[in-house]
Parts: sequence; structure tokens; C-alpha cells
Amino acid sequence: MIDTVTTRIEEGEERIRLEVGDDGIAVLTLCRPATLNGWSWESSRQLGLLADRIRFDETVRAVLLRAEGRAFCAGIDVTAPGGAITGDSPARRTRNYYEGVRWVHERFAVLTRLPQPVVAAVQGHCLGFGFELALMADIRIAADDAVFALPEARLGVAVDAGGDLRIAREAGAGWAKLLALTGRRIDAATAERLGLVQQVVAPDALDATARALVAEIAANAPLAVQGIKRAVDAYADAALAAALDRVALTAALTLTSQDCREGYAARAARRPPRFTGD
Repeated sequence: MIDTVTTRIEEGEERIRLEVGDDGIAVLTLCRPATLNGWSWESSRQLGLLADRIRFDETVRAVLLRAEGRAFCAGIDVTAPGGAITGDSPARRTRNYYEGVRWVHERFAVLTRLPQPVVAAVQGHCLGFGFELALMADIRIAADDAVFALPEARLGVAVDAGGDLRIAREAGAGWAKLLALTGRRIDAATAERLGLVQQVVAPDALDATARALVAEIAANAPLAVQGIKRAVDAYADAALAAALDRVALTAALTLTSQDCREGYAARAARRPPRFTGD
């Protein structure tokens, strides 16, 4: 079951760590490198809690989103507890998944609607939910070893956090469809060419480059910075809310489908999936 009640993060259970410095910068760090920072329902809960803390901290002028280890986020952590949503009928289970995905969207919205700009620093694998999370940042800096993909269609599920919609916004509908319908991987240079990342640097320069950019933003007038962010988002995301609701419904239908079971079973067995549309 999803924990929608607890408002604390137990010591040792951190998926994301928040550090706020005296320089006006908040740093959100994905801190499960042993799982390649695999995402879970609990990760979404913690992201929402920490983003709310940043939202009301007037000392924070800009945010750095980064990750420990060799990957930014390799996608869903299938080993995380509470991974599957249950229901006593197919319809009830689909309904519960629909509400669960909508709940995740609400947690992510706390991050995307922060008044402070968010800069993501991406290294290594940035796949599935990881790619979607990076796309929620206002600006993305990537190491030249970064690899991006939305592999969900190969597993029989929807792109369930709006990553394909954000690619359409940044790179156009054709590229969104190409990447989401095929699950192809692209390198950092291609992502930069498509406008999905704004700068590519050597891996050993990633942290310093991202921190310098965040500091540059934080040094500017906060009311102007926040107003600019809101205005650009209002223009760019005009149709996003309605589209995300369609995403939640498609995600619920696919997550409860036989094709989803087949997709994950095939991945585990290292064989091609045999999808039937059921």
C-alpha cells in the first residue's frame, strides 16, 4: 500500500536527502546508489515532503537536483516494498492504480511548481522515471556519459509521469513519439541537440558546473526569477494538466493489463515479450 499519511522520513529510509546551505541553495540528492537510485512510491512521497519544505523556505533561492553514484536514476525499483497496488476486482485495482498515479503526479507537482528554479545534474543511466524526473527540472546539465530513455512501452506500460508530454514540449511531438513508442536510448549529445538538456560536460565537471549555474541563478533578484519561471511555465504547460489526467488513466489500464505482466516477466527471463493487447 502507498503511505499517504506519514509526514516524516525515518532515519536509514531516506531515498532523497535535502541540504540547505547559507548560500540560498537547496540540494536534493537521490541517495540510493546501490539500487541505481531506483524509484518507488516511497521516493515520490519523500520528494513531495522535501519539496514542500523548500517551497516555504524564504532563504532558498534555487535548487540543485542531483544523484549519488554512477546513475542519476535507472527507473522503477522493482524490489521496493509496496510496489504493486491491489484490489478485490480488476475494476477496483484499475481504479486504485488510477488514484495512485494521480497521487504521484500531485507529489511531482510540488517540485515542478516550486517558486524557486530547479537545475538537474544528470549522470549515467537516466531511464524511465529517472528521465521523467529530470525533465521536471527547469534546466538540465548532463555528463557526457548520461544515457536517456523511456522504455515503458517495451514493458507493456504507459509513460506514467508525463515524460513524453514534456519531451513534446521541449523537442516536439515527433521526437516524443519516437522515443516513447520505441523505447530507444539516446546519448547526452543527442539529448542536447534536441533541447532536452541545456549543457553537456565531462563527468568530473558535472557537479561544479551545475552548482555554479545554481549559484548564478540564486544571486539574482528572487521576485524577478520566480516571476520569470511562473510566466514561462504558464505558457509552456498550458495543456499539461488535462493531458496528465489522460496519462493517469492510461497508466492505470496498462499497469493492470496482462501485457504488463508479460513485459516484466520477459525482462526477468531476458527474452522478447509476447504482447497480445490484453
